[in-house]
Amino acid sequence: MGKITRSFVFISLFFLCVPSVVAQDTEKEESLISIIENLKTKHNVQFNYAEDVIKSITLKPPPTSNTLKQALVYLEKNTPLKFTLNNSSFVLVKPKGEFFLCGYLKDKDNLQPLVSATVQGLKKATITDENGYFQIKISQPSELITIRYLGYKTINRSYNQFLTSDCGSVFMLPDFQSLSEILISNYITKGINKLNNGSFKVDFKNFDILPGLIENDVLQVVQSFPGIQSIDETVSNLNIRGGTHDQNLILWDNIKMYQSGHFFGLISMFNPQITQEVSLIKNGSDVSYTDGVSGTINMQTNKNTNALFKANVGVNLTDVNVFMDVPTGKKGSVQIAGRRSVSDLFNTPTYNNYFDRISQNTEVDNNIENTFNSDKTFDFYDTSLRWLYKISDKDEIRLNFITVSNKLQFDETAVLNNVQQSRRSQLNQNSIAGGFHYKRIWNTKVKSTFEVYETDYKLKSVNANVLESQRFLQENIVSETSLKLLTDYNLNESIRLSGGYHFVETKITNLDDVDTPVFRILISEVLRTHGAFAQINYTSLNKNSNLNLGVRYNYLDKFNKQIWEPRLNFSQRFLDYFTVEVLGEFKHQNTSQIINFQNDFLGIEKRRWQLSNNNDIPIITSKQLSLGINYNTQGWLVSLDGYYKNVDGITSQSQGFQNQYEFVKSQGSYNVKGADFLLRKQFRYFNTWLSYSFMNNQYEFKDLEDDTFPSNFDITHAINLGLSYSNNNFKSSIGVNWHTGKPITNPEENNPIDEQTIIFGKTNAERLNDYVRVDASVQYDFMISNKIKAKAGVSVWNVLDRENQVNTFFRIVNNELNQSIQRSLGLTPNATFKLYF
Repeated sequence: MGKITRSFVFISLFFLCVPSVVAQDTEKEESLISIIENLKTKHNVQFNYAEDVIKSITLKPPPTSNTLKQALVYLEKNTPLKFTLNNSSFVLVKPKGEFFLCGYLKDKDNLQPLVSATVQGLKKATITDENGYFQIKISQPSELITIRYLGYKTINRSYNQFLTSDCGSVFMLPDFQSLSEILISNYITKGINKLNNGSFKVDFKNFDILPGLIENDVLQVVQSFPGIQSIDETVSNLNIRGGTHDQNLILWDNIKMYQSGHFFGLISMFNPQITQEVSLIKNGSDVSYTDGVSGTINMQTNKNTNALFKANVGVNLTDVNVFMDVPTGKKGSVQIAGRRSVSDLFNTPTYNNYFDRISQNTEVDNNIENTFNSDKTFDFYDTSLRWLYKISDKDEIRLNFITVSNKLQFDETAVLNNVQQSRRSQLNQNSIAGGFHYKRIWNTKVKSTFEVYETDYKLKSVNANVLESQRFLQENIVSETSLKLLTDYNLNESIRLSGGYHFVETKITNLDDVDTPVFRILISEVLRTHGAFAQINYTSLNKNSNLNLGVRYNYLDKFNKQIWEPRLNFSQRFLDYFTVEVLGEFKHQNTSQIINFQNDFLGIEKRRWQLSNNNDIPIITSKQLSLGINYNTQGWLVSLDGYYKNVDGITSQSQGFQNQYEFVKSQGSYNVKGADFLLRKQFRYFNTWLSYSFMNNQYEFKDLEDDTFPSNFDITHAINLGLSYSNNNFKSSIGVNWHTGKPITNPEENNPIDEQTIIFGKTNAERLNDYVRVDASVQYDFMISNKIKAKAGVSVWNVLDRENQVNTFFRIVNNELNQSIQRSLGLTPNATFKLYF
């Protein structure tokens, strides 16, 4: 019985094992590409290879129990390829007994990979991938290799002159360096740098985190700089060194934009997914820029093409968003980004807070007797596109398109003759723009760029009065065309000359139309400006000295007027850690925003654009001079700038008066004397900063009773204190914003009303209460799989839920004085979740 049992067990094991052995012997072969992909996943390593070298190779996969090194030995024995493991994370794959050149192509200045660059030998050619990696087969060690990339100096070098032992970095030098070097890195936090031409650059690709922000909102980020505030905490009312928002030149890929915000100013309309860099200029701007007497904010998309498809999709408590970067062949790629408000699906606490904030003291919020407003809705969307195509090593074109929409509507209802009647009011704010950019590198010394854009803006409101059966239609339309030609000439390594021509045609139309009684006024004006400019840029060989000196000539044909504008920026580094700066500029602009009545456009976006007429609406001109010094060493930064600024040609209607000068039309100017201070210290994982701004901003209106008095935008003292922590994939930040209240004019205490007229006291002699806000944010990045990355974040705006006053005005209601106070956002949370593919 025992022998029979043992025999049965033996036979059973035999039949169980034989199929397994046979299966191993007859296991199907797989492609080498598939095997490599499995090894990448299993061992978390990167393989670098030329696809045409391995695509036709198939073999049985190595045993699953093998280590990475054992698997590589197995592959090397069973293929005609050599597998070399570098730094435990990269495996170089190349044929045995043949010469191959591989490496990572990078920009020498910023170390960023150069994508889709051409690498060419005598018989073979290839392009770099999204990491800048390339691999090319070489016939012999003396073979000449040529590496070309638009905007960079061509490399011509024999194979044996490269470091061929491993796939190292190969650096390319820009053919036309801007001569603008980074003067101070991580100015406030990581990703914010100060350049030696006096400007600031925000690099969102390497950006850290700021308090209260989990999305890289461009116009919120710039408010972290000293000297830049928003008098009412909106991105549509940015005040650069005491100026009004319409005095800011806002560019998106060099296209001028006349609208800046969604939710009528609470968030930026520029999609952060497609905006790669932002340049901020307070003073000393390049002569190629016109307009923007207070400052310039220039947003740029990615300047490199992408070889692989990339995308992300996300949602937060205000919108859903998507971004795609799609290769269009080997020489081009297109980026598409879009956002739409979540109100189409549901309302969130953040959305509700925003809606309540924009509707304060407006036609949406206020109901007159026997009427009520209902069915209030608001939604927005934006779509951005950038197509980049490298025609050749010397030619490149770029196409841009952006469209933005905000729509608010509500029903006004009343009971008339025992019948309930309703009429709909609405407000639409839209922008659409497109641009074409062509760059040509003629030789190692001469480069030309040609730019043309068309930008259109439309603000339209329909104010329905159900009691009077009346419809009031208002429109403000801007249409602008620009053409610019710029040529740079590198005289030598230190000196560059530049010059060009700029033509701008601006048309602005304003309409007021009432149906009962019939009233209609339509005003449409056009102004054409011709500009010629020239500039010399000097940078010393040791990079310690930098000088930009230029002049711009402007001719306004409608007025037969000439305007000359000198520009200057100079910086000098000394004693290793110190830098001194001198900046100055003359500028002008032909457009401004005015307020005719506080209830225009439903009282929400009551400002309308208008053109200068060189008479009662003058051309606005500015003069500015600043002196600064910086100390930067061992994580410490101390920066101090003092400045003087004069802006002439403003009108009282453009300043938002809500006192005795609300309906007065007068011309004047303002003068600002101020200082911006920043103290920053970086530790291992921590970064902390303290900024302080002081200004004395005074109006001068000779036709007004009080000819000199504080500006409506005179924020005398402002302090920003922040702390951030960043370690691997986790980031957090908390900060405090404090500033003195804006100037206001109170009525007389003893006799505030006389014959239905408010009697005001001394102009802007009082102030609102001080503004204080605490913000916090947290962000965490993590991998869901080898190909999918996720980002989650939470932020809280106004953690203390403080009711800050941002504006106040007085009206007579039922023969009594009534004060209205506009308040800031209360405690407003936001959360985001995003997937990257």
